[in-house]
Amino acid sequence: MMAVDVRAVLADAGQGGAYFVDANDADSLAEAAALLDFAVLRIDLAGCTSKDRVLERFAQALRFPDWFGGNFDALADSLGDLSWLSAEGYLLLIEHSDAWRRADDDNFATLLDILNEAAVSWGDQGVPFWALMPLPGEQLGKLAF
Repeated sequence: MMAVDVRAVLADAGQGGAYFVDANDADSLAEAAALLDFAVLRIDLAGCTSKDRVLERFAQALRFPDWFGGNFDALADSLGDLSWLSAEGYLLLIEHSDAWRRADDDNFATLLDILNEAAVSWGDQGVPFWALMPLPGEQLGKLAF
């Protein structure tokens, strides 16, 4: 079996996007990203029951500027800028997302679209952007794609 060089994968700007990952791998992925001089940002969605609360958590964790408007359009704009967090790449660990995903699947799907669009935009500039959602391994197998 061939070993995967996680840093090489993370450094590939064309591979970035929003992905569910095994929670057991989250810390090692964060460490690999840090070694690449990425901004590693943890966004804890524990207890979030509304889109507004999720956006607040993103704004807090990513230290959005005062002009952040608190809606999905503003989230897309902010993720497309990140000039206040200049780095070689970005790795967002969006923790405890599953309860909100089950409670508000439509808005969760919109969030995934925004994260994937940000990854494409950053990738076009040669900057890796990853949004990883750690889940327990048994929950990964239950996801419907």
